[in-house]
Amino acid sequence: MPHTSHKSGPPSAPGANAPRLRASWQRSEHYGVPEDEVNPVFSGSVDTESLLYECGREVLQGLQATLANEPISLMLTDSEGLVLSRMCGDAGITKSLDRVHLAPGFYFAESNAGTNGLGLALADRTPSLVRAGEHYCTSLRGYTCAAVPVLDPLSGALAGSVNLTTWSEQSSDLLLALAQTAAGHTSALMLARASGRHSRPAPRGEVFRMYSERLDPPRLSAAWQHPLVEAFEAMRQGRTVLVTGEPGAGKTALAALARRELRPRERLLNARPPAPDEVRQWLRVWEPELGKDETCVVVSGVDTLPAWAASELADRFAALRGDGVAPFVLTAASEAIPAELTPVVDTVVEVPAMRFRPDDVLPLARHFAHRARGRAVEFTPAAARALTAYDWPENVKQLRRVIQKAAAWSETVGVQHLPAEVFANAGHRLNRMQALERDEIVRCLAQPGMTVVQAAEQLGMARATVYRKLAQYGIDVRKFRA
Repeated sequence: MPHTSHKSGPPSAPGANAPRLRASWQRSEHYGVPEDEVNPVFSGSVDTESLLYECGREVLQGLQATLANEPISLMLTDSEGLVLSRMCGDAGITKSLDRVHLAPGFYFAESNAGTNGLGLALADRTPSLVRAGEHYCTSLRGYTCAAVPVLDPLSGALAGSVNLTTWSEQSSDLLLALAQTAAGHTSALMLARASGRHSRPAPRGEVFRMYSERLDPPRLSAAWQHPLVEAFEAMRQGRTVLVTGEPGAGKTALAALARRELRPRERLLNARPPAPDEVRQWLRVWEPELGKDETCVVVSGVDTLPAWAASELADRFAALRGDGVAPFVLTAASEAIPAELTPVVDTVVEVPAMRFRPDDVLPLARHFAHRARGRAVEFTPAAARALTAYDWPENVKQLRRVIQKAAAWSETVGVQHLPAEVFANAGHRLNRMQALERDEIVRCLAQPGMTVVQAAEQLGMARATVYRKLAQYGIDVRKFRA
């Protein structure tokens, strides 16, 4: 294996990758990774039951068959950089990778192994190619590594990465393209195995102004009011606030309401991150607005930002912090935001999910219905009970969508105007045929005065079969009673 001399500083790599590599080297130094050797953490076991493992191995096995005579090692990792699987038909590179512990069971994130292909891909959430001397550790400089993140096609969360490693003296022109193809096929196969669910669209990176008339919710329960007051008080004291909560729970709305209460005449912007490869353009749109008089930016989803972008924003935010009110608010799914942003945050406020706020369902439903129809909308007792009893896994976002569609039908919303999802709780994903069957059963039962016996006749099923289907799909008949 070729030997590369030790470097004491980050590489002066040409092209667009240079800033990312320099930032990665700085992070590696901050983590205390030794430069002269790679000594990653070893895990006693790997998760071989996950959908990522199943689909990723299947894709890589197919790719390996076409690269049987090439000195390329194909690897699959989880989102933390733990190597789950490795395939290679070349004994020489396999033995060499064993010596640097690039093998199943070892963590190869930046914090464990310094700058390397898979670690950089996971940190920045974008395809990455790290050649020879661009590696932080000298023992890795005999390799070229191409890695591409794999996203969960249903949630959009980072699931892991596909990594292709070869000798540094080999041509790397096609290595990244092969890794991108493998990662794309893995994600597509995960979607196909997920029982007919649709893929989550890529984030668009929106930046828009929030107006007062769009921030006028009804009076909600203490479960909402408490974090709202907590955020307001923290902002008033000049503390930087991070609002956390499940997707769709209302993090941005809460941040905006607290800010509006503090400064009613302030110009309020919301910046939602795009896909990782478009973050640079997204930052150019709104970052100049930071620090302008009477302007606040709510930066949503900071937990999805690439490490380099989080680092740049952290420096910008730190420079804007003073004795007064911070001109920005952050939101994220959890407190697990990029480490670069952690020192910027003074107060974390959590917004409870809708399943913990059943008293808020009907006030919000009436509010959304009024907004959709332009006048007050009523709900029948059965519809109100069904809405309140439902868990709302997608939170306020799902409630708004359901109510807007229901209000388009009538000024009095009944169970017949609500979708089947509100009445069922199967506890597992349904395939397309199961979903159609569930929806038809709900449609029959939602008809006024319909009994299970009558529904069975209309559906052409035995009564025992209908009762079995009710249990299978978690359909509660009591929700249809007036």
